[in-house]
Amino acid sequence: MSKPVQNTLLSNRRDLLKSLPFLLSGPAASLGLASTATPKPRLTVRDSLWLWSHVAGSYNGMFNLPGKSRMTPAEAAFYMAIPNVYMIHLKEGPEPPLEQYALAFEPLREVVWGIVAAGGHTNEKERQMVLDLVRRNRQITGVVMDDFFPRPGSGKKPSLAIDQIRELRETLARIGRKLDLQVVLYEYQLVDEFAEYLELCDVVQFWTWQGPELANLAANMGKLSRLAPKARLALGVYWWDFGGKKPLPMPLMKSQSELGLEWLRSGRIESMIFCGSWLCDRGLESVAWTRDWIRKVGDQKVPFTRSAR
Repeated sequence: MSKPVQNTLLSNRRDLLKSLPFLLSGPAASLGLASTATPKPRLTVRDSLWLWSHVAGSYNGMFNLPGKSRMTPAEAAFYMAIPNVYMIHLKEGPEPPLEQYALAFEPLREVVWGIVAAGGHTNEKERQMVLDLVRRNRQITGVVMDDFFPRPGSGKKPSLAIDQIRELRETLARIGRKLDLQVVLYEYQLVDEFAEYLELCDVVQFWTWQGPELANLAANMGKLSRLAPKARLALGVYWWDFGGKKPLPMPLMKSQSELGLEWLRSGRIESMIFCGSWLCDRGLESVAWTRDWIRKVGDQKVPFTRSAR
């Protein structure tokens, strides 16, 4: 059962303040915090963990979520001791200038910025704004296309045409350092019609929107490996059953995390992404369990599989 949100929010803020001296002092190096211009090799489980983020207050009053979130992405990253962040645009923001949002991430290890926003929304002006930020900020190591693919059979098209993806790859290459093009794929999108797009992506993130479908996670990951054999893979982990608009059962939370840990150790995936920052101060059992789990497994070694494409 979830804790009262107000009490949990106060407790979370106290925990965050207590953790800051540890995160920003000498031991921060072991967490992968305190970034450098060139990303460090991912050698531990913690190095391989990411936080999916929107601006503070996102999804308040939606998906039957309890309470209201006030935690920013940077606060949530410190609270969870997750050193890498995805920053994704939503209708609420971030508003320009983007540098003010990126500034809060400087103590962290690595950042990937959304170039196609939540809901698959995108326009040339916003994409150019993100690319300008990427050029100026060496901490950013790639861009990601969120909700990029439509539901198969809907008659809708991906957010960008295939030629636009090729042009985006060329633009990233001209920036002068290795930058990943990443894309989100859901379990109901494991179809051949998207294979041509996946071929052009460096990293494919696999997310399970419907909680009960996590029972088929291993089989679905096998399908993805066949659909996108050249891509590096990342496992998306939800703390809430967004498809069902209800709490994610703890057995499913634990099983997807342990399976992800097994895949990290074997090198089958390169990272795990927890969603998301706006859930960290809502008193969810899944968040509390993950925070403790990271403390236990974060320093375990994993193979370094990152490669230039």
